[in-house]
Amino acid sequence: MAESKKIATRAAYGEFLVQEGANNDKLIVMDADLSGSTKTKEFARVFPERFVQSGIAEQDLMAEAAGIALSGHVVCASTFAMFAAGRAYEIIRNSIGYTGANVKICATHAGITVGEDGASHQTFEDIALMREIPGMVVINPSDAVSAKKLLKQAVDMEGPAYVRLGRSAVPVLYDEDHEFKLGKAETLREGDDVTIIATGIMTAAALEAAETLAGEGIQARVLDMHTIKPLDEDAVISAARETGKIVTAEEHSVIGGLGSAVAEVVVKNCPVPVEMVGQKDVFGESGKPDELLKKYGMTAEDIVEAVRKLAKN
Repeated sequence: MAESKKIATRAAYGEFLVQEGANNDKLIVMDADLSGSTKTKEFARVFPERFVQSGIAEQDLMAEAAGIALSGHVVCASTFAMFAAGRAYEIIRNSIGYTGANVKICATHAGITVGEDGASHQTFEDIALMREIPGMVVINPSDAVSAKKLLKQAVDMEGPAYVRLGRSAVPVLYDEDHEFKLGKAETLREGDDVTIIATGIMTAAALEAAETLAGEGIQARVLDMHTIKPLDEDAVISAARETGKIVTAEEHSVIGGLGSAVAEVVVKNCPVPVEMVGQKDVFGESGKPDELLKKYGMTAEDIVEAVRKLAKN
């Protein structure tokens, strides 16, 4: 796996849209006055007749997206995750989720790594909100390669999806020819002592933690759970049975996100100890992304400490 460069998943999203737009005349892209930040700007330049700028009106954006999708198109609707999942939730639930509209909500700037924008823009609730909606597929890519390939699968499938994308550049973990499948976790490292199940930007941190743990004689299995819903239950159950301990890692609240989804599977099928690394029940603050990740306990060292805690018990 290549780790020589860093690319933001929102940047990969922008590149994907232009590539897909050239081959799919049913694709409509929409934005809420943030096309420079969400990276939909290039699609708007190349395909202006298939780009809709809704302005700072996120509820309207989602309602319009539902109507356009129900007329026979596939729509990628973008804004910051805070505004998509938060401000427009009711419209997403009733106009997109309930109708099964073919809308892909591609939300950028999720989690604490929004950084200096502060607590008002740092959403930790979006995965929890979206996975509650019946029929909603929830995707959280770990790098630029997986982002493009999972976006392609999301666009090709019928029905609503929520794709979580980040602001900051993150390591490229996969080779360009790697194949992915929605709903199927990727095993990035084998191990029999503990399993680290990570999603999004925390996947790179999980690999770093596994290296540290190997130096302590602990062999950690690392899973990239890029699809939160439908969750790869088989991978979770196998991890529980074969390693006996699980640590989850996410740039999201430990309430309702990946950790909760994994715990739901474990408690019903193979109860084992589970530790959750993520945003605790607190708001964030303005600051540099790396500093905030450290302060709020979402680093490789925090994953290592969670594994050590399980080992002691």
